[in-house]
Amino acid sequence: MAAVTGCGITDDSEPEPDPLLAQAARARTDASTATALVVLVPDLAESLTTISSERTAHADALVAEIARAAGATTSYTPPSSTTTTSTPGEGPTVELLRERLTQSQRSAADVGRTLQGFRAGMLASISAACAVETAVLLP
Repeated sequence: MAAVTGCGITDDSEPEPDPLLAQAARARTDASTATALVVLVPDLAESLTTISSERTAHADALVAEIARAAGATTSYTPPSSTTTTSTPGEGPTVELLRERLTQSQRSAADVGRTLQGFRAGMLASISAACAVETAVLLP
């Protein structure tokens, strides 16, 4: 809630969450979906493993940048596992992964346009990687 004082406006509300948090969560979800699909679609195992690895690297880089921006003084250690969220009774599909990667591509580009410098470049790179994963690795 903003309050008006004699000299200006003060903001009593909590700061907005870092916009990279949602991007990191998307990357983790994409990575875990690709990992789950390796067993289900062995013909695409190599491509799915590459996607999982790349999206995990994206999540790790995003979380490290979030920590750096927040002033963390210790090094980042990524979590040891990821989880896939899906509808109960349904397993992930290649089409679901393709859709998630497309959404991640668009989201990274949209958020990147609102940022500057390193963060904007990082999201542009992630967006491009998602486009390649969708177009090249998931024919």
